[in-house]
Amino acid sequence: MTKQIQADVIIIGGGTGGCAAALGAARSGRSVVMTEAYEWIGGQLTSQVVPPDENRWIEQFGCTASYRTYRNAVRDYYRRFFPLTEQARARAGFNPGNAWVSRLSHEPRTALAVLRDMLAPYVHSGRLQIWTGYKPVRAETDGDEVISVTVCGQDGDKLVLTGSYFLDATEEGDVLPLAGVEYVTGAESVAETGERHALTGPANPRDIQAFTHCLALDYNEGEDYTIAKPREYDFWKSYQADFWPAPQLSWTVPSPSTLAPVTYVLLPEEGANPLFTYRRLADRSNFQPGAYKTDLSVVNWPQNDYWLGPIVDVAPEERHCHLERAKQLSLSLLYWMQTEAPRKDGGIGYPGLRPRPDATGAPHGLAQAPYIREGRRIRAEYTILEQHLSPADRPGGKAEKYPDTIGIGSYRIDLHPSTALRTFIDIPSLPFQIPLGALIPIRVNNLIAAAKNIGTTHITNGCYRLHPVEWNIGEAAGMLAAFCLDNGITPRGVRNSPQQLSSFQTRLRNNGFELEWPSIGAV
Repeated sequence: MTKQIQADVIIIGGGTGGCAAALGAARSGRSVVMTEAYEWIGGQLTSQVVPPDENRWIEQFGCTASYRTYRNAVRDYYRRFFPLTEQARARAGFNPGNAWVSRLSHEPRTALAVLRDMLAPYVHSGRLQIWTGYKPVRAETDGDEVISVTVCGQDGDKLVLTGSYFLDATEEGDVLPLAGVEYVTGAESVAETGERHALTGPANPRDIQAFTHCLALDYNEGEDYTIAKPREYDFWKSYQADFWPAPQLSWTVPSPSTLAPVTYVLLPEEGANPLFTYRRLADRSNFQPGAYKTDLSVVNWPQNDYWLGPIVDVAPEERHCHLERAKQLSLSLLYWMQTEAPRKDGGIGYPGLRPRPDATGAPHGLAQAPYIREGRRIRAEYTILEQHLSPADRPGGKAEKYPDTIGIGSYRIDLHPSTALRTFIDIPSLPFQIPLGALIPIRVNNLIAAAKNIGTTHITNGCYRLHPVEWNIGEAAGMLAAFCLDNGITPRGVRNSPQQLSSFQTRLRNNGFELEWPSIGAV
C-alpha cells in the first residue's frame, strides 16, 4: 500500500538531530512529518544506547535552551518517578549513571520518554506526524529541487512524502544519494583540505570511522548468564589489528590521545579504569535499597569498535555482512568476559554479566541500531576544516569566528580507528561555532543537512558529531526551514543576505540559541 502525505517540512531520520529539527520546525508553526528507520526515535540517545557526550561547561552554557530543557527533564523524570536517595534527589548535577565520561548518563528508555513528552504537544495538535520503522528508498527531484521522498515500512507499505523543505537527519546521510545531492565520504587528502591530519596520499572514500553495536548489561556476582558461544568467537578471540597493542578481546587497548597501551579492569572494586562504570546508565547507589538489584551499563568500549569494512556506499551484501559482524564482535566480547577474561582476584570469567534486552528494546541486549560516528557529508556552501579550530593552527587561541553562526559546540577532535585500518586521531580543539553555510548544499535549494551530515571533513566530523552539537544542528535546520517559508527565501538566500541572516539569528537567540562562546580554552 502507498500513502501520500504532505507537510511544510519533511524530516527523514528521527535521531537526535531529527527530533530537534521537528521541535524547531513545529514550534515555529509549521506542519511537520518525521520518519525514523527504527522503532525508537532519538538515535544516539535511545536506539543506539549512547549516553550524552558533552562539553565540560554543559551545566552552565554550551547548548540550546531546548537541549537544556531535555537535560533538566531527564533529571526531573527520575526525581518524579524513581525512589532516589535524598542525596541523589538534592544533587543539582544529578547523574543517574555516575558514568565517568558523561555528566548525564541515563537509560535509553528515559531518553525516549522525555523526547516523546517534548514533542507531544505538536503530535497531539496534529502539527507533527511521526512514522517509525520507515527507511528512505527513493527521491524525486526536478532540477535543483527535491519534490518528494518515498519511505518504506517493514511490512512493505510506502509513504510518498511531499513538502516545501526536506531535512536529511539520517545517521548516514541516506537521502543524499537518493536525491542526487553532492556529498563526500571518507577521508580527504591534505592536498585537498590542507589539514595537518588529512591523508598524505590520495583521498579515500572508504576510510571511515569505526562504528559500534552497543550492548546493555548488568552484573550479578554468583549467578550465571553465560550466552551461547557466538559463531565468530574464535575469529575475534584471535584477531589483533597491527595498530592494537593486544588481542581485540582483552583488557588492554591504546590510549586514544597518546596511543600508549592502557589496561582496564571490569569492576570498580578491582582498581583504576573500570570499564563497567565508563558509560554506566544507572548507578544503584543513587536509588533507595531494592529499587535496582544491580547497576546497568552499556558496552561502548574500544574493544567493540568495528573497523573491518565500511557500511556506506557499498553493496547491500557487504553492508549486511559488516553490520552482522559488528554484532558478533559485541557478543563475542560479552562471551569472552563471561568465560575467559582474567579477573583481578586471579579467577577467570564473569558469568554474572547479564544482557538486558529490556533496556534496549532489542534481542540479546544489543542496541536496536549501530552507533554511527561518520556517514555521508554534504558538499556544502562552507566546509569546516581542522585549521578552523585546532589550537595548533590558531595562534590567537580562538576558533574561526563565523558571521553566519547558528550555534556553538565543543569537543576534542576524536576519531576512532578507521575502516582503512588507521588508529585513533585524538587531538585538542577550540570551542567552535556552527556556520549556517555547513548545512546548505552547494546546489540543491530545498534540502538542509540536519545531523552529522553537514559540511565537515573526516577530521572535523570528529568534534561536530556529538549529542549537543547534533541537536543544535537539527534544531537550527528545522527553524531555518520555517524561517524560509515565512519569508519566501531559500537557505542560501538567508546566508547571503546580511539583513535576512541577522533576522534569522535574532530568531535563534530569541529561542534560546547561544551563537558565541565566552572566553574559554581548548579541550
